[in-house]
Amino acid sequence: MRKKIIGIIGGMGPLATADLFEKIIVHTKAACDQDHLRVIIDSNTNIPDRTAAILHGGADPVPELTASARGLERMGAELLVMPCNTAHNFYDAVQGAVSIPVLHMVRLTAQALRERDVKRAGLLATDGTVETGIYQRCFDSAGIELLTPPPEGQRAVMEMIYQGVKAGRMDYDASTARRAMEDLLERGAETLVLGCTEIPLAVRLYRLELPVTDPTLELALGAVRAAGGETA
Repeated sequence: MRKKIIGIIGGMGPLATADLFEKIIVHTKAACDQDHLRVIIDSNTNIPDRTAAILHGGADPVPELTASARGLERMGAELLVMPCNTAHNFYDAVQGAVSIPVLHMVRLTAQALRERDVKRAGLLATDGTVETGIYQRCFDSAGIELLTPPPEGQRAVMEMIYQGVKAGRMDYDASTARRAMEDLLERGAETLVLGCTEIPLAVRLYRLELPVTDPTLELALGAVRAAGGETA
């Protein structure tokens, strides 16, 4: 059976895009190059910051998001993925711009946790993602209680994203963010949802070994299956 071509609307940021691509490769069952899926990547770093647009009246990311989506479709992509949680606030506009399916990272994550019988989770995300309530709505529908950090903890998470990963700081001190993560677990979270695509990178770079759920991984697995591949 011919497998579908995956298109990645990337650049939000570039490391997060590379992380998704790597996870698609690693989690595809393949014995040779030809067993892997074809993936087209548009690392469009011209897409304006999504949190700034949502919270501070920044430039609208929709024109660049939809331009990438249409461009990938023209290049032959048969399904699309966006490795950016906050961008899913604009999901309807992106899906409406193309005739091919756009997978929904947040819904895939909620579905995965429901299948694992998780009842309570902690959310680590940008201010923009938290403000939109997109995780809260999807998790409510799945019957999962969602906890978020208090203001000081949320600031620590944002600083780790923007001053750590996005700034390319390998030596960033993530101890304050770790305390915010541990606080969510102490409040009863069974897992920490890494609801910003930079946070899985932070977990690896800053050695934050805690019970986590990675939406980027759930998106990669969903993409492999939707494209007709077999997950490894």
